[in-house]
Amino acid sequence: MIKRELYLEQIDDLIGKDIIKVITGVRRSGKSVFLRQVMDQITSPKKCFLNFESLDNAPLLSADALYQHLIGIARSDDDKTYIFLDEIQMVDGWEKVVASVKADADVDVYITGSNAKLLSGELATLLAGRYVTIEIYPFSYAEYRCQQPGKSFNDFIVEGGMPMLGELGVGPASRADILEDMFNSVVLKDIVARHNVRDTDLLARLITYVMSEFGRVFSANSISNYLKTERRSFSNDTLMNYLRMCQDAYLFAAVPFHDVVGKRLLKINEKYYVVDHGLRNAIVGRDAQDIERVLENIVYYELRRRGYSVTVGRNGPREIDFVATAGADVNYFQVCYLLGDEDTRAREFGAFRGIADNYPKYVLSTDQLDFSQNGIIHQNLEQWLLGTISVDGMTLPPGWRRVPSDAFRNELAKEIHPAHPLYQQQWVVVADHCGISDDVLVQMGYDQFLVVHLTWRGSAEYGQWPTISFQGTLAQFQAFAQNT
Repeated sequence: MIKRELYLEQIDDLIGKDIIKVITGVRRSGKSVFLRQVMDQITSPKKCFLNFESLDNAPLLSADALYQHLIGIARSDDDKTYIFLDEIQMVDGWEKVVASVKADADVDVYITGSNAKLLSGELATLLAGRYVTIEIYPFSYAEYRCQQPGKSFNDFIVEGGMPMLGELGVGPASRADILEDMFNSVVLKDIVARHNVRDTDLLARLITYVMSEFGRVFSANSISNYLKTERRSFSNDTLMNYLRMCQDAYLFAAVPFHDVVGKRLLKINEKYYVVDHGLRNAIVGRDAQDIERVLENIVYYELRRRGYSVTVGRNGPREIDFVATAGADVNYFQVCYLLGDEDTRAREFGAFRGIADNYPKYVLSTDQLDFSQNGIIHQNLEQWLLGTISVDGMTLPPGWRRVPSDAFRNELAKEIHPAHPLYQQQWVVVADHCGISDDVLVQMGYDQFLVVHLTWRGSAEYGQWPTISFQGTLAQFQAFAQNT
């Protein structure tokens, strides 16, 4: 099982706090597994986990029954109760249950759901300011490689990142069947059943169109014109409602345009991207001509995972694939398959011409050669997705992945006893062993590296915990990693 470290880091400081943790995302993206991983982080034995898609919990699908069940557990003693409610939207009136249990007992509540409107309406009113949302996405490329170390970037382009595929280890034919079943589950449970959609044929044609045209600019009129050629009659309101339903189920993301000179959103047509490109490949098929749009799709969702709001940039007559913003942190991205000829390089790097700000500008492609020019950074797309460490031109070995600079800091600090060599030293965790083991790579200074084995025993143990292996340089670490 791959630890979803990116999301665990987001939730770590919220554990035990008086705020509801709401975990959302497309169906089968790994929310339930993540919920279990959060449970494992909590040492208290007083935990309650309920999956409302299980028939075992059918008697609890009414608000009154669920409230009585939870409040009985919470009041059994004076200790805080940690409550985990999976696919909570299955319970009618669940909003009042959550609000009441929080008001009546000492609880820490975590919920998951597969619809963006989980927080609309009554819950937003009842719990205003008392919840935080964490959106779970299918596996990133880094997570995909951790789960399946023998796989390549080309495999990821074909298969996508739905977690179940790697767990089952099936061949191409079975993989396509599984992805189609996942797609049908999203459409039937989170769109058709939830919204009581009657014209399922129109919905299916609309989804097929968007999946075929993903990454391209299109409007309601262009969709309407296409569907009319299919001899379908409908209103534009119906069409837009269906599109919103697909977005609420996290199947698609609509990306607006942003004027990078005037610094404003533009009221023009949007681009749509699909939550998992492997899912899209299984439904509408693969075409070599789609490769650049597939790569764009991968980059868009990677930016979302990294916490950015993303728009499409408009720079006069030129288009910038993505403008990624997180507070004051702004980055521009062009995505290209290959920069093999001068015309392509002129087009991709020229997209940034005339932008006067000093925000970082990137061109991502599959090329191995560095084409950086005029302050615009060119990076190999695979290495960018992996967040690859590079020191003196050397990169991380397979099975290891870059992690944020604050990753594991709290966990490791808890373990370091005053007698330990790392106590009160300046260090940062730069990589982990992809959930394969509890080893992390720690950097001290510019070129000193250690492999630290997290023991999760706490600093009250012995001075030798956590165990460490001094590697000296990244080259020595690479040799060590290849032999372990």
